[in-house]
Amino acid sequence: MTGFIVRMALNVLGLWVADQLVDGMEIRDPSTFVLAGILLGAVNAIVRPILLILTFPFTVVTLGLFVLVINAAMLNLVASLLDGFYLSGFGAAFFASLVVSLTSWAASSFVGPRGSFEYLVVDKKNRD
Repeated sequence: MTGFIVRMALNVLGLWVADQLVDGMEIRDPSTFVLAGILLGAVNAIVRPILLILTFPFTVVTLGLFVLVINAAMLNLVASLLDGFYLSGFGAAFFASLVVSLTSWAASSFVGPRGSFEYLVVDKKNRD
């Protein structure tokens, strides 16, 4: 359960960064950020795997780049389900999904599979 909450928080962080950087994306209030983060996590867990299987031939032909289109579609789906979350078009959805993906990937590198934060301790001993 902790991992789910941490991943939703990372989605919210990614959405906030995308809202700041991408013209054509607007999220009106903090509660919409939280709802969008939860809904994006649910959509990525349920709908995205189905689309990845159905579009596997396109993904292979495009050497994996079609996954970026699927990510944009998932973000557009979330925006269409929530009032207060607006995307001006496919370009805004594409770049926003790219920012959300990169932000979530970078932040999740500090989070373990169970949602705990991981760090590396290096213990140097004097070698004489």
